[in-house]
Formats: sequence, C-alpha cells, structure tokens
Amino acid sequence: MKIGVVMFPTDKAIQPIELAKEVEARGFESLWFPEHSHIPTSRETPWGGRKNAPPLPDIYWRSHDQFIALTAAAAVTRKLRLGTGITLVAQRDPIWLAKEIASLDMISGGRFDFGIGYGWCVEEMRNHGLDYAKRRKILREKILLMKALWTQDEASFEGKYLRLEKSWAWPKPVQKPHPRIILGGGIGPSTASHIAEFCDGWMPISSRYSIDEGLKMIATACRERGRDPATVKLEMFYLGSASRDELKAAADLGAVRAVLSLPSKGADKVLPVLDEYAKLLT
Repeated sequence: MKIGVVMFPTDKAIQPIELAKEVEARGFESLWFPEHSHIPTSRETPWGGRKNAPPLPDIYWRSHDQFIALTAAAAVTRKLRLGTGITLVAQRDPIWLAKEIASLDMISGGRFDFGIGYGWCVEEMRNHGLDYAKRRKILREKILLMKALWTQDEASFEGKYLRLEKSWAWPKPVQKPHPRIILGGGIGPSTASHIAEFCDGWMPISSRYSIDEGLKMIATACRERGRDPATVKLEMFYLGSASRDELKAAADLGAVRAVLSLPSKGADKVLPVLDEYAKLLT
C-alpha cells in the first residue's frame, strides 16, 4: 500500500516547495493539499457541518490556493504524486478548473490525482453563488463537463444546471483519459451512485465512517451501472498518524493508499513528524 501525506499549506507553515522536497526525499508516494477559498467570519456552519464541533482552526482561512501550491511542488520534484485533498468542485468554475488540472498534469508529467468533495460550509458556498442544497448535483455536472473538455477535441455538455457549447480547449491531460478522480467524505446512496458514475476511487477519513458498509454501497451502485466494482479503489485519509496494524487493516480491506496528516506548522515541527511517518515505509 502506498503512503502519502496531507497538509494545509498556509502562510505560517513550511512552504510547499520545501515541503515537497522533504516529502520526496523520504520516499513518500504522494503529497496532498486541501482548499478553502475563505471562511466568512459569521461562522454559521460548525466545523465539518458536525453539531458541537470544536472551533475552526485558522488554517482553513490561511491556506494557499491548492493548484498554485501543487504546481510549485511539481517544479521541484520528479516522482512524487500530487493530489488535491480535496477540491471544492461545486464552488469553482469548471472550465477554468479543467484547464488548471490539465495544465498541472502536463507540467508535472502526469503526476496529478484529483481528489474532490461536496463541501460543508454553507456560508462559504453562498458567497460563491452556490445553493448548498444543490451542491451534489452541481458537482456531478461540473465533473461531467470537465471530462468532456479533457477527452473531446470539440467538447460540449448539456445538463440541468450547466451548458457548454461546442468548444476547443487545450492542453489535454497527460494521463488518459484524465487524472484519477477520487471522492472524499462520507457515503450514502447518492454518493455511492456518483462514485460509480464518474469516480475512480473513494477516500474516506478512517475514523468517521464504516468502510465495509461504504464499500458494499459502492459495489451495489457499480453493479447497477454495469461497472466492475474492482475498478473503484479504496484510499484512506487518517487524522494524524496511523499504526502499522491500522495500515495493515486498511490494506486487508483493499486500500491502495493511505494518507497521513501533517501539522500546518513550520519545518521544525513538520520534519520530525515526517521522520516518524517514514518509519512506516520500511
């Protein structure tokens, strides 16, 4: 099982270029960056949308743009895979996003993985003109529109919420037909259906969901679409470190990747954590 790391890249933390060099030097497979465009100070929505959640850390409103940070990381590495963990697709313009992803995939030599999620912050979405209740359906159409841009010379799309007239758009991704699309978060019938329709993997947070139940739902949704469930890969996010036993348990479930979280702090705090995680690579 491959092991990567994830960190909020902020103005106060070790910067993406230095971090990427250190991560690759230790032999990790991948580096992942999350995103939030901003956090309204009203703080209407509790952290993660969970009732009685603790106060939201400031890393959520101090983070760099993930694609600029990942491009910087791509420029100073050679083998390290680079991922978004996750991109808030429903909040973004899909035409620009498709171009950013294709550009990063080309610049990195095909090392990009596209982690996506529905999002949880109602007021953040509202500022983007997004109706929280429609975010899942809108995400679906934006992904399908982007797939058209990546795979068609003259791309077009017609949905309930989005329309793309016949268009030219290059570059196309290096990876064919496009970078892997991995949906992060909890699972239900609607999410399982989306994974079966347009994703290549599911990346839940290990401590929050029943992985067995999620895999069964995804398998059912795949079979209903005539898709082989084995084509959807399980990948795991961990809130902090994971023991060898935890990683073995994930591998036994079929997980192909585990991603461990780093503190969003300076090099003096992050590098010792990386050194501890590196022991799991041997």
